[in-house]
Amino acid sequence: MASSNGRKPLDENTPLLAVDPLPIYEEALVSEDSNGNGTGTGTGTGTGVLKSNGGGDAGEEEDKPLPKLQIFLLCFARLIEPIAFFGIFPFLPKMIEETGNLDEEDIGFYSGFIESAFSFTQMLLMIQWGRASDRVGRKPVLVFSLTGVAIATAIFGLSKRIWQMVVFRCCAGVFAGTIVTVRTMLSENSTANTQARAFSFFAFSGNLGIFLGPLIGGVFSTPAEQWPKIFGSFQFLKDYPYALPTFITGTIGAGAAISCAILVKETLKRKDKDHPTVKPPMSTLEIIKSPGVGIVLGIYCHVMTLGLAYTAITPVFWFTSVEKGGYGFTPLQNAAFIAGIGVSQSLWLLFVFPPLQHKIGTGGVLRLCLYAWPIFFISAPVCNAFLRNGWTTAFWVVAPILQIGGSGVAMAFTGVQLALNDIAPSQQSLGTLNAIALTMTSGIRTVGPAAFTSLFAAGAKTQFFHGYLVWVVLVLVGLLGLIPLAYLPEKAEGKLKKRGQESEDEDE
Repeated sequence: MASSNGRKPLDENTPLLAVDPLPIYEEALVSEDSNGNGTGTGTGTGTGVLKSNGGGDAGEEEDKPLPKLQIFLLCFARLIEPIAFFGIFPFLPKMIEETGNLDEEDIGFYSGFIESAFSFTQMLLMIQWGRASDRVGRKPVLVFSLTGVAIATAIFGLSKRIWQMVVFRCCAGVFAGTIVTVRTMLSENSTANTQARAFSFFAFSGNLGIFLGPLIGGVFSTPAEQWPKIFGSFQFLKDYPYALPTFITGTIGAGAAISCAILVKETLKRKDKDHPTVKPPMSTLEIIKSPGVGIVLGIYCHVMTLGLAYTAITPVFWFTSVEKGGYGFTPLQNAAFIAGIGVSQSLWLLFVFPPLQHKIGTGGVLRLCLYAWPIFFISAPVCNAFLRNGWTTAFWVVAPILQIGGSGVAMAFTGVQLALNDIAPSQQSLGTLNAIALTMTSGIRTVGPAAFTSLFAAGAKTQFFHGYLVWVVLVLVGLLGLIPLAYLPEKAEGKLKKRGQESEDEDE
């Protein structure tokens, strides 16, 4: 398999499903074990697919720098889904109350239903978006889905009936196939040595979108009331008080669609005319049954469950009174802690994760994070105990430190994505595998937040475990994640061989 100048270069830009069979390099490059047991089959993406044109040097391919413009544009596109999802959260309860003329106790039900409609429709169509990008190309699917999300999100603010809100929210979810395409294109634009950095930017963009969405929704809703000197003379904004934030979100989505249409390069290579025979793509069930895939998908869902649960609980927990088990924060203090989490997570992802993953591998990072999750959860009731005992100064010294340090668990989100790339049975199946994982995430996001916030509310109301019931459950759930992690396939460990060791293995 090695040429005169070394191993053939690995191609990160091959088609996923509609592609001629390419030779697979069987040596385990993701493992430091050289016993020839074939437990790994690739480089950083775990595919091991060779370039069809032959020649070249693998070291040169792995040292290929990230295409900065392409990564920037893909990260810009990544912003849109979380902005669209979280952008309505600040004003949705008030909008439902005014639109539906409902009793206060019914608002929570409709609010949860409308919020979940996005994730539910996204879950139903995610795999179809992945397969479409494998057939017609990444770029067309990316641009089309961005355009659809932009339009559906923009017109949500024009709703005058609850059924209209549900329909527009479902439409936004239908077109939210952007994320699976972006993930696949990032993988195809990176190499074994650069994928950790690329997916760190990807995770940072997601965090930025989660921060910007509620900010836009909160600042620009009811503008005629909040900013009468600027918007008080616009009758349209009085008639449609929630149109401005959704128009802004839609404009950002349209900007991403136009930018990607003009500047993003297609990463799906077309079939070689000299090789008309195409290997049938693997079915969804075949991919799931592939060695190691089920374990990695289980770890992926577990990590996402922990993250979504914490994201859903913390705003309510911080707002809840100290006596009921919370922090009793004001909206300003809530905003400060949210901003602090966003900044600290970004620092962990951009500056700590890449060198740490390079040193101890993806599996090592995941183990550190899953050991840290229960400790991070325990810190919440500990800080509440400080406030209950009147140790306010100690709280304001310890709580920010624990919050900033604990934000490092966010590295698990990027780590589990790299493990997913590595465990893909072939490059041809990578797009569909990402779609399967995101479908599961959408399902978790449909029911998870409501389940965990209800558990928190029940604990606070009954004062079971002094109001700490949800944290006890989360600690136990966090510890359970160590069980599947013990069976993480060697192929997904993400440990790269040094070139000197690779050369010795080739000589053998």
